[in-house]
Amino acid sequence: MISRRSAFKAAAGIAAAGTFAVTEGAQAADKTVKVGMDLSLTGADSESAIRVGNGAILAFEDANKYGEVPGIKFDLVKFDDGTATAGQYDPAQAATNARKMVSDKGFIAALGPQMSGAGKAMSPILSEGNLAIITPSSTNPDITDPKFAAQYRPKGKAVYFRTVTTDAYQGPNMANFLAKTVGIKSVYILDDSGAYGVGIADSFQKRCEELGLKVLGRDRLDPKAADYSAVLTKIKSLNADGLYYGGVGQAGVKLAKQVYEILPKIVKAGGDGIYGVELLKGAGFPAADGWYASNASPHKDDGDKKMKEFSDRFNARFKGSPDDYTLTMYVAARAIIETVKVLQAAGKPVTRDTVRDGLQSVRMANSLIGPVEFDENGDLKNKVISVFQVKKDASKPLDNMDDQFAYIGIAPMS
Repeated sequence: MISRRSAFKAAAGIAAAGTFAVTEGAQAADKTVKVGMDLSLTGADSESAIRVGNGAILAFEDANKYGEVPGIKFDLVKFDDGTATAGQYDPAQAATNARKMVSDKGFIAALGPQMSGAGKAMSPILSEGNLAIITPSSTNPDITDPKFAAQYRPKGKAVYFRTVTTDAYQGPNMANFLAKTVGIKSVYILDDSGAYGVGIADSFQKRCEELGLKVLGRDRLDPKAADYSAVLTKIKSLNADGLYYGGVGQAGVKLAKQVYEILPKIVKAGGDGIYGVELLKGAGFPAADGWYASNASPHKDDGDKKMKEFSDRFNARFKGSPDDYTLTMYVAARAIIETVKVLQAAGKPVTRDTVRDGLQSVRMANSLIGPVEFDENGDLKNKVISVFQVKKDASKPLDNMDDQFAYIGIAPMS
């Protein structure tokens, strides 16, 4: 299977500079257009941020090197929405980053963010500036739900696009998997109080209730707290078959350690917030062993010739392997490149307005994640949810995603 979150040295890619060196092959007379990239480079999810971002670096390096869009040079500019104070993504910093992009007319589009809490902070600002963004991994459905259009896209047009599906599918489909495939009868639900964690836990809980899977309770974790033993002891007293966690790594790593100490035999699962090397490194073994995690995109393997070629090129550039959200970021960058290519070929100006409109109608039939097409709200039409499980392979590096996260298959759809 394709490598997903194998560790590799950050110095080769994203951490090197605020503005990336992706100008090879461009001519002096080329028009430079800026693409912002907002990721959580500080805090608990920084390693994942680096891997994800390297997908965009490769896409724009190739576009510039081979002159894919005659007369256009792409300048990829890094923004970090993580802060030391938050210890992870910080919505206030994400909003600041969005304002910086909007205020500079050189930006024609953006990529990111990783996290839905950052996305909720950024989307209204980007809407006011008509600056389109494509996220490779933020999955809270509210941001693109027309019911919340006044809040998240006050100017009306969709500006928040995704190369992943949303938690309207990720949460429910994981409930289907636990009930129908694993066969649990009862579950206790936890979330980390963030926009992503609460949203995915809500959708998971709703589907559990529809399925008749007994929800024994629900609690919220403080990501900065050190001790979750009280709630885990309560769950133990209820004899729950399963535990579902909605949230990201800051609370998730500590939770995994303590679940093993207090509830070592319980079935444990979460969303893509725990699908990362952070679980393997932070929680370690045996605590990480057995966790199920979903991923809001199709999983591609090296059996595909095109996928193998991409993986080899990526490895040559970054000394490591791509993960699934590296692929969704690469495809997001490719969507911007293809949109600019169409505009340039048609003799239309390349501005944030024309790029936004162009993304709405972009069609990529054979991308690395399959067909890519956005609906009128910016959501990806493909709704596949992939499921993985940590299965310790002591003969392989214990912090390597490829070796320790086994692909189980596609979660049953609701």
